[in-house]
Amino acid sequence: MTTGSDLLGRYAGAMVQVFGTPQLVLASGDGCWVTDVDGKRYLDLLSGIAVNALGHGHPALVQAVAKQAESAIHVSNFFTSEPAIALAERLLAVSAAPGGSGVFFANSGTEATEAAIKLSRRTGRTRIIALEGSFHGRSTGALALTHKAAYREPFEPLIPEVVFVPPNDAGALRDAVDDATAALFLEPLQGEAGVRELSTEYLRLARELTTGCGALLVVDEIQTGIGRTGDWFAHQASGIVPDAMTLAKGLGGGVPIGALVTFGPEVTALLTAGQHGTTFGGNPLACAAGLAVLETIERDGLLEHVRQVGALLDHLDVEGVAGTRGRGLLRAVELDGIPSAAVMAAAREAGFIVNAVTPTALRLAPPLVLSEEELRGFLDALPAILAVARERAAE
Repeated sequence: MTTGSDLLGRYAGAMVQVFGTPQLVLASGDGCWVTDVDGKRYLDLLSGIAVNALGHGHPALVQAVAKQAESAIHVSNFFTSEPAIALAERLLAVSAAPGGSGVFFANSGTEATEAAIKLSRRTGRTRIIALEGSFHGRSTGALALTHKAAYREPFEPLIPEVVFVPPNDAGALRDAVDDATAALFLEPLQGEAGVRELSTEYLRLARELTTGCGALLVVDEIQTGIGRTGDWFAHQASGIVPDAMTLAKGLGGGVPIGALVTFGPEVTALLTAGQHGTTFGGNPLACAAGLAVLETIERDGLLEHVRQVGALLDHLDVEGVAGTRGRGLLRAVELDGIPSAAVMAAAREAGFIVNAVTPTALRLAPPLVLSEEELRGFLDALPAILAVARERAAE
């Protein structure tokens, strides 16, 4: 019998080591649970980093992908297909996008960001503002907008004229946005920074300032979109309408897909025929998956479900937890003096998959179908997990 250790040995001999050593070798999933090759089950509270919106093996997604695979998987960008058109229409509807808006399909979040960068260049300006703590992707264009030095520095020089400002600092934003600005990129909740939320006032100011100087407001909903915060898109709670929005992760429910949504005819017209493209973007298989995800979220009332289940994480009265933050089912659990890596390891041993997103915080981004009972199971186990982690950290 092939064990996890066997497969990790083969992994080390065959794969480029950009991810280090994987924590587990997973074999299958069912709902919010995954099973490794050694037969141990885990409650998946990360969902492939906010990707598996419907969990694992959801019938609607499985059936949609299987049905589409029987007819056409790929048609190239010389042609189109009904799933691509239908998904674009559905995205514009749930985005409440005005007439003349449009969708460009890519294969990932970083590719959606690259499309947005090119969109911003079509304004005739080149200066981009991003936020400290931001994460927009790892391709060289997207990396220029990603703040973390450890990601950026090995690949510098990156594209020039990117300015970083502190999040939720109105004065710094007012000073930065001017007539030379092509675009302001921001995440309504900064996932990689530890689920740090931008205030409604800050988002509205961002809209006001960019409108005033003719710059684009690009909202990165790659992690926060597709129902994760209890709204279709996190920025909608603030009432703003961006000029462009980037999507990926949960959109395909596990099938790779990204998208750039442009709002209004003037922004949509900035990119014209031949100025951007992709071979696989908008392929029928991925778009059929995206349609199944959106239809299931709406049919099963998952936006309200996310709000209800997520409310269990609003206030955790647990020794070792300093507090929580976030919305819906994108949450951070801030720890009180216990290293997050130790807690993540103890949780995994106890049968729970979480993410040590910062040295002091855990990120929870479970499937949107997570039940209250399943989440309560984790919360009931959390004190013992923290106790084990605290003891190990003290050794």
